[in-house]
Amino acid sequence: MKKFALTAAVLAGALTANVSQACWFWEDCTYTKTKYPMVLAPGVLGFDKLVGFVDYWYQIPSGLSYSGGKVYTTSASALNSSEARGEQLLTQVQSILAISGAQKVNLIGHSHGGFSIRYVADVIPTKVASLTMVHSPVKGSPVANLVNNIIPAGTTQTFLGSIADALMGIVTYLAGNNHPEDSLAALSSLTTTGAATFNATHTNGVPTTACGEGAYTANGIKNYSWNGTSSFTNTLDPLDYFFGITGLAGTEANDGLVGKCASHFGKVIRDDYPHNHADAINHTFGVRGLFTPDPVEVYREHANRLKGAGV
Repeated sequence: MKKFALTAAVLAGALTANVSQACWFWEDCTYTKTKYPMVLAPGVLGFDKLVGFVDYWYQIPSGLSYSGGKVYTTSASALNSSEARGEQLLTQVQSILAISGAQKVNLIGHSHGGFSIRYVADVIPTKVASLTMVHSPVKGSPVANLVNNIIPAGTTQTFLGSIADALMGIVTYLAGNNHPEDSLAALSSLTTTGAATFNATHTNGVPTTACGEGAYTANGIKNYSWNGTSSFTNTLDPLDYFFGITGLAGTEANDGLVGKCASHFGKVIRDDYPHNHADAINHTFGVRGLFTPDPVEVYREHANRLKGAGV
């Protein structure tokens, strides 16, 4: 783990702060006003905003800032190891702390972003107030296991990895970032074995039983998680067809990529939302299952939960 050096380049980095909007006088205008800023860390694809208008966290930052929350969104390699992406987030969190003057931050990570925030919490534990895993494969993803097993090791895997790196490099470029790509390292990190290796070092909040909860508080940091168990939720969402297929790789109820029990970390808020992996971030411009919970409200409720916990 390298030490952070605060530079002008870092302070000018790709960070997006969402300014609080004025809410109506009859509303609770401090509903999401946490003590410390909320920092959102993306999963695979790693962008904050793609080609200027496709948001990773569609309407979520504005929903959090609407009633008092201070929110920062970050970026990362589209595909890379948990440690590499953790270092990238660490640099941005240090920058956020310097810019905002905040003493701590509340870290919220979707998917592989959950590994990133756990990494940061272990490097600078006194600067992290809470960790929240959103549909994060804490104990690995069966899809990563399947892909890792069917692609022959050696030249073939290296060749396909190079192609994936090039494609993800385009995504990173379109997002206005220059993070390095390493698809094979990402794949290894997200397998059951890779996750177990990471968990052995970064134990904060990881359950010790197959489907139990982890420590609610560890090293002074509050731990939370939630997940979904619906891989296909709306026929109008093209991503659902992908998750409908990948969800078949798991043996337990899952969101298309992450199993119900495999997502548990700290206090489990809920592990069976009728959401898939993309619904968790309100992706595809908010298309989701009819009559299912609004993902934006799920995050707003959690911000209020953090507020109530004093962080």
